[in-house]
Amino acid sequence: MNNISEKQVAEKLLQIQAVKLSPAAPFTWASGWKSPVYCDNRKILSYPYVRDFIKSEMCNIVFETWPDAAVIAGVATGGIPLGALVADQLKLPFIYVRSKPKEHGMGNLIEGVLQEGQEVVVVEDLISTGKSSLEAVAGIRAAGGNVIGMVSVFNYGFDVAVKAFEAANVPFKSMSNYNAMIELAVDKGTVSAEEQATLEAWRQAPSEWGR
Repeated sequence: MNNISEKQVAEKLLQIQAVKLSPAAPFTWASGWKSPVYCDNRKILSYPYVRDFIKSEMCNIVFETWPDAAVIAGVATGGIPLGALVADQLKLPFIYVRSKPKEHGMGNLIEGVLQEGQEVVVVEDLISTGKSSLEAVAGIRAAGGNVIGMVSVFNYGFDVAVKAFEAANVPFKSMSNYNAMIELAVDKGTVSAEEQATLEAWRQAPSEWGR
């Protein structure tokens, strides 16, 4: 990923506590999964220097990987502010995709102007199973957009997500990922060998872990 390593991004996320590792006291996700890690990349917005770093590096990824991008799309809600920052720096149009169509007015699923056949890069803050991300892709495609890729700040690296993106024919890049985060935590001595084993076991079977 450019000249910025995944561990450098992971370190910044840990510094602002956008990612928290807690093997001994797991978190509960909205899905009901128990997890030793919690990621809230919305915190990036509250730290100007980290925000600027993430914006610039994400722009580099888009510019280098998808130079023909004509529109940047943010996925509600975490991808909206990041996508707007990227679109502003790259001087590209911006749209965002709701989780479901608006219940009043025009009933829009997509907000902004998307023209038929425009090449779109989608911005996400986080990729877990990939379900909500790919629902946004499907919405853009249904509206006539040509999704050429997706970029996220962080990716858990679940096999189910990798397979889902391949099936949907959506190339994606992430600035950092779960493996880089764990390696960094081990390097810094913030997790023990036993905790590392717990963290790695969770990623292999997150839906079953902690039962």
